[in-house]
Amino acid sequence: MPGGTYDLLVVDDQAGVRYLLYEVFLDEGYRVDVASSGKDALNKAATGNYLLILLDFKMPGINGLDTLQELRRIAPETPVVIMTASDEMQVVTEAEKRGVQHCLIKPFELDEVRYLVKRLLLGGKVKQEAVSAKGF
Repeated sequence: MPGGTYDLLVVDDQAGVRYLLYEVFLDEGYRVDVASSGKDALNKAATGNYLLILLDFKMPGINGLDTLQELRRIAPETPVVIMTASDEMQVVTEAEKRGVQHCLIKPFELDEVRYLVKRLLLGGKVKQEAVSAKGF
């Protein structure tokens, strides 16, 4: 829905991950949109309004870090959470430089993601001992 207002944009090239997170957050009462690539995410961010973006790191075409950099230009105030199967410090450090709010290491627990999203949308600090995800 171009020009729509959503709470979340879930960006992942894996359909199963997109569907799972879509269903989880829809059940939580959020308005959820999905994108299957960095290019798709950038198009949606340019025409939509999102309160938070969950962004996969490793995608074909435009990877998560390059997508993040462009998202900072398009929607500089929108919090972005990077999801990655890599726990390499280089990825985490580069994501931090580009303005990511948090980094989730896959596989993650759904309760952890729910908690993280809720806290970020409420503008609160995320207690690191409460989630095993890496944050900044």
